[in-house]
Amino acid sequence: MSQLPHISPMQGMRFESPDKKGDGGPLGGGLLSFFLVAFVLICYGLVVCWSACLVDKDFNFSRQYLGLLLGLICMVVVWRFDYRKLGNMTVPLYIVTIALILSPFVPGLGVEENGARSWIKLGMQFQPGEFAKVTMVLLAASLVSRYGGKLDDLRQYLKVLFILLSPTVVIMLQPDLGTGLVYFFIAGVTLVMGGAKPSYLIATVILGIAAVAILLGIDELVFKHEDPTTSTGYEYKILKQYQRSRLTVFLNPDADTSATGYNLAQAMIAVGSGGLFGKGLGNTTQAANGFLPEAPTDFIFCVLAEQLGFVGAMALILLYAAFIVCAVRIALRSDDLFGMLLVCGVVGMWLFQILENIGMTIGLMPITGIPLPFFSYGSSFMVTNMIMIGLIASVASHHATLGGKRL
Repeated sequence: MSQLPHISPMQGMRFESPDKKGDGGPLGGGLLSFFLVAFVLICYGLVVCWSACLVDKDFNFSRQYLGLLLGLICMVVVWRFDYRKLGNMTVPLYIVTIALILSPFVPGLGVEENGARSWIKLGMQFQPGEFAKVTMVLLAASLVSRYGGKLDDLRQYLKVLFILLSPTVVIMLQPDLGTGLVYFFIAGVTLVMGGAKPSYLIATVILGIAAVAILLGIDELVFKHEDPTTSTGYEYKILKQYQRSRLTVFLNPDADTSATGYNLAQAMIAVGSGGLFGKGLGNTTQAANGFLPEAPTDFIFCVLAEQLGFVGAMALILLYAAFIVCAVRIALRSDDLFGMLLVCGVVGMWLFQILENIGMTIGLMPITGIPLPFFSYGSSFMVTNMIMIGLIASVASHHATLGGKRL
């Protein structure tokens, strides 16, 4: 990392949108419309999450409300902070990202839940891996922007790839496949938008698939051992049995009708039973009767579809589309590569989470436990998403001038 180029992320490429009109004040540059859509989306999410918590007493909605309040404070602080000051902090951002991911392994600090050591307890319990998404976005944008929008040297590309993929590998130690995929997608989107050579990207995907196949083969031949607690009687070291079941159920829904396959079937029943207009807020049979596990978190979209029907589901999709479009417009108006890549990283993260969460509830994507932005229960998740809004707002607010001069 010491040999990284020292091109300023504010130099090199400049982005001028044809309809760009400058700052326009603290809420200019498309920021007002972005905030308005975000406000509606957050309110919608709170209502749906509240209705889901009504039928599942294991979840306390007040924690979601607390997460929103903390998130609003963090959002405003990040919004007013000039994001460009982080453009040359690649090494510190890398260290902080890895430290956050590894913090649950500190003795006396980490907490294990559902087979994963992803939590720490400091007064209150939270997931540092969620906050590492913020530093991962900043790290990827800071690192790739150093190359001025042209990453076509193989040695430099491999160096960047190693740095960006290492957080994904490290978080698999917990293990947390869902968050690892989010990191991977953030890195991929940033590399694509940052000018990485297409042939390098294609080769990376092919080699990645081959590496996964080899690791699974090693896992099957070397690390497979008997475990009566699993559905098959066997457990693995690299990819756990429950993770394998999620993949096999996606490929063949009838492969496991007792656990993961059962969850998928109940999720699809919940979505379909909502009909056109739904059963009304608080009226749900699948979640209320215990057929739908983790309804306020992983399967929150099922709750929405059952209670508000096709109309409510389409309203959510349209809101997400408007939200993403507003964020992309801010990226296109950015004067510097670092700001553009930062917004693209956030947008890529949100898009992946939205498509994966909704897709897994209707059988189009594997079940991974990835939450739905602004809807799924989780104070850490809410704070992280509010910080991401603040980062985009910072780009919209600070891109026009630096030290009183146009960039």
